[in-house]
Amino acid sequence: MGFGPTGWGPAMLRAAGMTVVVAVLGFLAGAVFGSLAAWAKLSRVRPLRWLADGYTTLLRGVPDLLVIYLFYFGGSAALSAVARMLGGQGFVGVPALLTGALALGAISGAYQAEVYRGAFLALARGELEAARAVGMPPALMFRRIVAPQVLRYAIPGLGNVWQLVLKESALISVTGLVELLRQSQIGSGSTREPFPFYLTAAALYLAITTVSTYGFGWLETRSMRGVRRA
Repeated sequence: MGFGPTGWGPAMLRAAGMTVVVAVLGFLAGAVFGSLAAWAKLSRVRPLRWLADGYTTLLRGVPDLLVIYLFYFGGSAALSAVARMLGGQGFVGVPALLTGALALGAISGAYQAEVYRGAFLALARGELEAARAVGMPPALMFRRIVAPQVLRYAIPGLGNVWQLVLKESALISVTGLVELLRQSQIGSGSTREPFPFYLTAAALYLAITTVSTYGFGWLETRSMRGVRRA
């Protein structure tokens, strides 16, 4: 596990970087999905609420590994069908990184939707009513009042979702993406010494989650500056 010519240290660090990349992309994609789902849940249009409820119920109720398989094989089947329509032949696979980001985004979006919805419901109704009373346009009210406060209340929940996404990124190894767990499997299979690799992977995961915990804690403290707490 060293950094010499035959050491696996650089490969493990690169794999840890790939884990962070796929987790960040999945988290950002989930922020988009979650924001849209939260907006639909809060909408007065019933079909939108039903659609959002179905999305969050389905994605939170189905095993995450199954969702990843559905994205990978379903996306590959769709691309292969399109390729055949254009005259191509054979199997067309979806890039593993794209599959991982979209699958993690769909899963985390179901959780982020509830975080955003709860944060919005925590807003003081008086502030929204005052903004409407002075004739503030909806876009301006969202930018100045809704979005900043929703993010403030959502940070603790988003920190938990981020930790969830980070751990779920290990499941992306089934698509062939060489992230931290996959690299540990490769190294342990090549050297027939699994314990050092999995122990190193555990230490790297712990280091990433520790830094993330302090980062979200700093964001929460900074966002609550000037806010009187009961």
